[in-house]
Amino acid sequence: MNPSPTVHELFDLSGQVALVTGGARNLGFDMALALAEAGCDIALTSRSLEQGCQSAERISAATGRRAAAFTCDVRFEDQVEAMVRAVLARFGRIDVLVNNAGNVISTPDNAPLEKRPLEAWQYTIDVNLTGVFLCSKHVTALAMMPARRGVIVNIGSTAGLVGKDRRIYRGTDMGGATIDYHAAKGGVLNMTRDMAVYLAPYSIRVNCISPGGFWRGHSETFNRQYSDQVPMGRMGQDGKEMKGPVVFLASEASSYITGANLPVDGGLTAW
Repeated sequence: MNPSPTVHELFDLSGQVALVTGGARNLGFDMALALAEAGCDIALTSRSLEQGCQSAERISAATGRRAAAFTCDVRFEDQVEAMVRAVLARFGRIDVLVNNAGNVISTPDNAPLEKRPLEAWQYTIDVNLTGVFLCSKHVTALAMMPARRGVIVNIGSTAGLVGKDRRIYRGTDMGGATIDYHAAKGGVLNMTRDMAVYLAPYSIRVNCISPGGFWRGHSETFNRQYSDQVPMGRMGQDGKEMKGPVVFLASEASSYITGANLPVDGGLTAW
């Protein structure tokens, strides 16, 4: 009988390759760095090749792992397929896909439901929902299904779980939440569940992380009003609080978990 793996072995990702979309900055960079620290070589995407290359160099210098940047706008299938093929040509495999790329068209008031332009809605859906579908489609078809193994981690949001109390934006110059972003992230969550059951026979696990608000120099007014809604009384911390969740879900430490959603929100959606 083989001995049980140690905790360190369960979290070890040595020899694997992780693709992190939108991995050049913010939470995407944090997760790419964490996966490299756990042993992965890293492919990251960015619409800015210069920014992507700078981030890849930082990851490689910090961890000693191979890291490379690829340009891709996840709204467009031809770009996604070309990117996946380029990653495979460079690294030979993709073991972990983190669908992190996302964006939203912002306006001074973020145009509420009755005023939100259709083109703004469509852009948000294309980036945050269709992009997850396209990247998952081509990574599974070209890499994970042939290997009969793999892990997909989709990045959702608390916006996909609950509606937004827009009073947190009072007294700030922030546009606030958009209906399309909430719709897209809700779609990501249920797509995660369906992908998980569909891909389970291929030994491909699919889970979702739903972050709450993370502090990035917000005004004191917004920080206070947001934090008042959070049981832990604060916003999330960049550079730290998405690293553990993504390594856990990417590794054998979560080998019997698929179709799950992990809120990383200080308890915001717990009450």
